[in-house]
Amino acid sequence: MNSARSDAPPPATAEPDEPDDRADGPRVALKILVAGGFGVGKTTLVGAVSEIRPLRTEEALTDVSVGVDDLDGVAAKTTTTVAMDFGRITLRDGVAIYLFGTPGQERFWFMWNELSRGALGAVVLADTRRLMASFASIDYFERKGTPFVVAVNCFDDADRYEAPEIRTALDIDPHVPVLLCDARRAVSAKQVLVSLVEHALRLAGGTRHA
Repeated sequence: MNSARSDAPPPATAEPDEPDDRADGPRVALKILVAGGFGVGKTTLVGAVSEIRPLRTEEALTDVSVGVDDLDGVAAKTTTTVAMDFGRITLRDGVAIYLFGTPGQERFWFMWNELSRGALGAVVLADTRRLMASFASIDYFERKGTPFVVAVNCFDDADRYEAPEIRTALDIDPHVPVLLCDARRAVSAKQVLVSLVEHALRLAGGTRHA
């Protein structure tokens, strides 16, 4: 009895240069922190640019926070971020930015070390009505050597100042970009992120050259 032969052709395979439609996820992922004082607009900025529904860990402010959280200048605020905000934005095909908004109150600062791991850089949001609230974030990223930009969120009822005035008031190094923005507007928030990425790349290029 003759043994059976199988002459069936091998399964077809995709050409090496054909795109694999099964592949998903970004080829390059960048992690950016959005930091700053309590009530400066971190949650608003993340929500304005995120292409997915942002993850928020907000809780209502209660009487327990009286004397603990500084509500000077933000008396109308009713919620606060207790862990982080998270969003995602795609700048171009294959490049995604993951945004992590840090909690602003001092009692939650212990989370900053975890959130900052692997970050490309940070946006420090500032409010001209309460510039003092920005110092903690600026000092933190300066100590860690993390690239950052300062973005002044121009609230409707806040006094307007030019970027050089803000730089002087916050005693920021000349190489750190200072921008004016509206955290509610996606176009404005995206420009802040682009400026941070460009700043981080310039610093990285200078380090390699040195």
